[in-house]
Formats: sequence, C-alpha cells, structure tokens
Amino acid sequence: MSESWIIDACRTPRGIGKVGKGSLADMHPQRLASTPLKALAERNGLDTKEVDDVIWGTSTQSGTQGGDIGRMALLDAGWDITTSGVTLDRFCGSGITATNFAAAVTASGMENMVVAGGTEMMSQTPTQNFNPSGAMHRGNLHLDELHPQAHQGVCADAIATLEGISRQALDELSCESQRRAEIAIQEGRFDKSLVAVHDDDGNVLLDREEYPRPTTTMEGLANLKPAFAAWLDAPMGGVEGAATYREQIQKRYPGLDIEPVHHAGSSSGVVDGAAALLLANSGYAQANGLTPRARVVAMANMGDDPTLMLNAPVPAAKKALEKAGLTKDDIDLWEINEAFAVVSEKFQRDLDLDRSKVNVNGAAIALGHPIGATGAVLIGTILDELERSDKQFGLVTMCAAGGMAPAIIIERI
Repeated sequence: MSESWIIDACRTPRGIGKVGKGSLADMHPQRLASTPLKALAERNGLDTKEVDDVIWGTSTQSGTQGGDIGRMALLDAGWDITTSGVTLDRFCGSGITATNFAAAVTASGMENMVVAGGTEMMSQTPTQNFNPSGAMHRGNLHLDELHPQAHQGVCADAIATLEGISRQALDELSCESQRRAEIAIQEGRFDKSLVAVHDDDGNVLLDREEYPRPTTTMEGLANLKPAFAAWLDAPMGGVEGAATYREQIQKRYPGLDIEPVHHAGSSSGVVDGAAALLLANSGYAQANGLTPRARVVAMANMGDDPTLMLNAPVPAAKKALEKAGLTKDDIDLWEINEAFAVVSEKFQRDLDLDRSKVNVNGAAIALGHPIGATGAVLIGTILDELERSDKQFGLVTMCAAGGMAPAIIIERI
C-alpha cells in the first residue's frame, strides 16, 4: 500500500467573526474558501485538472455556506471544471475529517492527488438560521431521552466541575495561550502558511491574525464574568417549557452542581477563516516531482458521552497512537483545539503530557476557532512547527459536537 503525503498547507488569517466588526465579515464564504485553494495551485504550479477531488469541511451548511462550498470554491478559484468537490460536516472536527478522508483515498491508490480543507464564517451564522444554543438533537425527543445534550459551554463547565479543575487553572492556560501566540506571531512562525485575503479589486482585506489579545493578564481574566452562568437555567433553544441546560446535564449526572468557570477569555474565539492542504499518493508524487513535507502515519475517530460532548479527544489520541504503534513519548508536538480551556487542560492532565510540547504557538483561545476550518489549520500549523523546530511526529485532535473527536498523526519528511 502506498503512503499519503502532505505536499503543502496554507490558510487565511483569522478575522474577528462578528457582523460588521471583522475584516472578512462582508466576504462571500465561497470567495474566502477560494483564497487558500488559489494559493495552493500557485505555490505548487498545479495543473488543477490533475486534482482528483476537493474534500471540504464546513459545519453550518446553510445560507451562503450551503450548496457544496467545496465545489463552488474551487470554481471561484479558477480551477479546472473537471475537478470535483464535496463538503462534509463533523461539526468542529470537519477539517481533520476532510484531511483524513483525503489521506485514506490517496494512500489506497484510489485517487492520486486530493485537496482537503475547510471554511467557516462565524460572522455570518446569525443570518444562516443557525441557533448555537439549541441542543444537537434539534427536537428529536426520542434521541433526547437516550442521550440528553446541552450547549457546549455548559458542558465545559460541567466537565470542569466533575474533574475538580479550578477557574484559576483554566485562566492560567488561557493566559499562556495568548503569550505563546504573541511570540509565534512576532517571530513569524505562521508566515509560511499564511496567505493574505483580497477583495475583488485586489485590495488587502486581511494579512494578519485579527483576534489575539496579547495584553491579556491573569488580573484581567479574573474580572471577566462566567459566560454560561445565565444559560444554566434557560430553556434549550429559548423554547418555553423545554428542559433547561442544567436539567439536560443532570439527566445523566443527577445532582451535579455545575460551577460556571468559563468566560470569554477561556473560550475559543469566534472568527472567520479557511485553510487547505494538498495531499498525494506517494507513487504519484514521486512520478510527478512533488516534494513531500510530511506523511500521514495514522488517523482515528472516536465517540464518547454526548451529554458532556467534549471528552472524546483523549480516547481518540490513544486510538491513533495504538494504530501508529507509537507511545505518547514518541510525539514531539501536540495540537489539541482549545474549544474551551477545560478541553486542553483535561487532555494534558489525563495523558500526563509535557506542557512544553502542547499548543506551542498558542491555540484557539488566543487565535480563534473557525469551526469547519480549524482542523486543517492545526495540521498546517503543526507541520510548520515540526519543520521549524526540526521535530519528527505531531498529533492533532479536537472535540466535536455529539461527543466525537477525530485525530491524525503526521511525520515530517
């Protein structure tokens, strides 16, 4: 069996994802998605009709983000019309899943060259009939009886309560994320993958990360009010008579007294962004002069308790390590998405990791989390850092709604 090689990775900067506030907020999502696709083709001299497929991740597939954005974006980028595209949704894990699918079909030899990536314009979700406060079952009462689900922020607070993780510990992790991100930006660690976003007249809309708050301090974080306290006793989705989010959690964890600890400074940033990776079958790459940057070693998917939603990354990482025949000590760099501070904190505690190897350039608390794109962003980030620091193995994983987590291990070539 051949290997799947990562040839290149690029992404847009992340813009603040609020209507009227972010530099990218007025773009059409297909235009934003076309930016890294166009850059991949130009950077690698691609004859785009040789790309067998574009596999794209987008979570909110409605409104301007509906209609198979993977196909529409490649057409917008000027690619050959013979290249097909598909769009998938594994919530926050969409970008990793798109990459894993691309790796599978190229390693199998069924496809020669595939692009994977994702887009999310969170600035536009308020106009796309998307209710982030609604439970994932969306009115399916049978499913709710089997697996009660709540808002992810309430889940984060519930996990912190169950695990005895203090707000102090979560604030320390959040402050460190900002510090590391600022160092990475100042030292140009993201520059290799970053491509500027332009408007239709060629003017630069954004060429830098827009979300980070490098002046963040522990004192400043301590003054922030918990973001999800008011949600605990609110009816799900704002529907009168519906169970509250607290009640949803307590159906599975009776009597749990959830302590609200997460706030705007310890939760992932709401941003717009897009990212893409070029993968190829190793035989095809060698025959066509494509220079690999990394190979895909292993990938895994894992489900966990949907009521707590956010706990699958640890078993996903363990599953990927077992498939690769590696131990945690073999992994030089880890990227665990900071959907909420407790996700990364619990991950590092459960696996007893060296914290100097985890999210070394900051993560979503500092840089933002463009849902469907983040997985592809993180794979590119860890690849760049493996090269910069002359390391070998990197593992990327993240929680996803419904209690899931995809994972991938890559090896620098």
